[in-house]
Formats: sequence, structure tokens, C-alpha cells
Amino acid sequence: MATTSQILIFDTTLRDGEQAPGFSMTAAEKLLLAQQLNRLGVDIIEAGFPISSDGDFDAVCTIATNVRRPIIAGLARAIPADIDRAWAALAPAARPRIHVFLATSDIHLEHKLRISRAQCLEQIASAVAHAHGLCGDVEFSAEDATRSDLNFLCDVAAAAVNAGATTINLPDTVGYALPADIERIFKTVGDRIGDRAVLSAHCHNDLGLAVANSLAAVQAGARQVECTINGIGERAGNASLEEIVMALEVRADALPHRTAIHTPALVPTSNALSSVVGVSVPPNKAIVGANAFAHEAGIHQDGMLKHELTYEIMRPESVGAPGTRLVLGKHSGLRGLDARCRALGHRLRQPELERLYVKVTALADRTKAVDDDALSRVIREELAAPMTMGATHH
Repeated sequence: MATTSQILIFDTTLRDGEQAPGFSMTAAEKLLLAQQLNRLGVDIIEAGFPISSDGDFDAVCTIATNVRRPIIAGLARAIPADIDRAWAALAPAARPRIHVFLATSDIHLEHKLRISRAQCLEQIASAVAHAHGLCGDVEFSAEDATRSDLNFLCDVAAAAVNAGATTINLPDTVGYALPADIERIFKTVGDRIGDRAVLSAHCHNDLGLAVANSLAAVQAGARQVECTINGIGERAGNASLEEIVMALEVRADALPHRTAIHTPALVPTSNALSSVVGVSVPPNKAIVGANAFAHEAGIHQDGMLKHELTYEIMRPESVGAPGTRLVLGKHSGLRGLDARCRALGHRLRQPELERLYVKVTALADRTKAVDDDALSRVIREELAAPMTMGATHH
């Protein structure tokens, strides 16, 4: 039987998430969200990329000063100026982390960095040692790890650990990997470095596999997962924090791991981010979308009214959602309509309910969904019609 492990949640909403077009935030907005992430219970908040702008430096410094429980991380390229700037911003933190990165795939080494593998290893060792001289907690990320030569990636991880890195991140930077690839990479690198550092996953969603890949990494030995609220981030986004956390919660039978996340704060945190950036999540978004706990089909509504486990694998309250919604639409059935009528204080006999059902479904055909106000209007019209309905009211 697998042993239960603590999975560290590294939230990069304020750094990688903010890099998505249209999602930039002010220092004040970043602080507001960092405080919400603190309430959510994330272990590490990546607050920004301090050398990228004065605004980002100020945001990281402000968060480091005011948010004391979680580790506060700042990103830096593997060059001294970046590392020094990150450390200056992180200096007020109770628990600072310098996060250093350098690309390791041949594609990036040849076309972007124009350095050899040997030069790459030398730069990693030098940069990590420099960061470790300033801060005891250093994370190294091998950018484009999943398209890197695996033997070379093992050498990279070993060089970073030997220079003082305490976390090794193997990011799927361009969302290229499949879960089987992730499992092979993490097991191989994990065997090389042993327990000298925590392995971390950072998966992008270009093929829609970011969460699946993150979970594959956990199964292969990763004990830190890097993710964002609502899955925001570069291009198609990052692995969604709420999806990873609830997958671990709901499927604890297959994934015997735990996080420190206070799950009832998931929907409030999602809403806080949407409010700050002005971009709402799609209704069908897992966990936090408006339709995540909504049911329109008559068969589903009938099942839900008999027992919620028929069509919901988690309770809405467990993630901070307001509750199950039975939506009246053209696919709804009599039981769903009756439940909505009773919730509005109307108890109708079967013939009356059937006549009302005809009118409601006809309205739904025109308007897609019938809300409580519209349903109340239809009920009032029917009640006002002579000799048609003899409903009792409560």
C-alpha cells in the first residue's frame, strides 16, 4: 500500500499567471490576492519576477513584508544581477526562496541561449551557488525540461543540487509531454538525485494535459506542484490549482496524498482573481465554473433529488460553491420543476404541474433557461387563469 505524502502547493498565479495577456496586476492587487492565497493555505507563493520591472520588484517586496506564513518566492534568470535583485525584493520575507531558472533543451540551448551543454551546466552551478550564498532555500528550474535529453537533464539536476538547490523543478514549459513521458522523466531524475532535493512539477496546458501531467509527476515522486488559480498563465495556461487539489481529495483511494489547502476557500479565491483581472472563468470550468454543480437534464435532476451522489462526486460546499443548482431548461423533467416550485413556495398537484411543465419547456426553448423570476411569472399567470389550477401555497 502506498504511503501518504504531503504535496506542497506552489502557487504562481502572481508570476506565471500574470504573464498571460490581459492578466497583469498592480502591486496592490497582487497583495490582495497574496493574502487570499494565504487564507487558501498554499505553501509557496511565487510573488513575481523582481528584475522584470520596478512594479514587480515593489510587489514582491510588499508581499514579502506583509504575508508571513507561506514561503515567498521570486524568480530569477541564472545570472548574478537577476539573483541579487530577487534577493533584495525577498529580504523582508519570513521565509524567502530564490527561484533560479535556465533552459536545458537542445532547442533552447542552440537557438535561444546559443551555449553548449557544458556551458549550461557551468552556468547552473555558478548561479545556484550564488543564490545559495544569499538564501538557504533555492529552487532550480530546468526550462523546457520535458524536451531535454534525459541523461543531460539528470546531469543538470545533480549539478543544481550539488551547488545548493533544495528543490528541482522539471517544467513542461510548452505543454508537450504526455503523462507517460512525465512519469519516466521524474522517476529517472528522482533516482539520480535521491532525497537530496524535492522534485517539483510545473505543467502547461497546451494539449489540455497540465493537470493529468501534474498528477503523473506526483505518482512518480514529485512532492511539489506548481499551479495557478483558474489555470491562468502563458498561452493555454498552467495546471489549475483547484483541479489538482480536488483530484487528490476526491481520488484519495488512487492518489494517497494530502495538501494543506483549505478547500472551501477555492471558489472565493477563484472569484477574487476574476474580480481583480476582469476575466471570468468559463461556466464549464471544473470545480469553480458556474455550471460545475448545475443540472438541467431531467434524468440528472431526478437522480440528484433522490441522492446527490448519483451525479456529483463532491459536495459544492466542500469547495466553497453556493450549492447545487437545478436549472430549468428544455431538457428538465417534472421532478426538477416540482422541486423548483416547492422552493418558491408552490406545491402543485400532478395535472397542474404537467400543464405548467408544457409552458416552462416552451419558454425554455426560447430563452435557453428559466430562472426563478421567470418561473414565478409563469406560475402567477397560471394561477390567475380561471379554473385551471387549484394550487395550495405555503
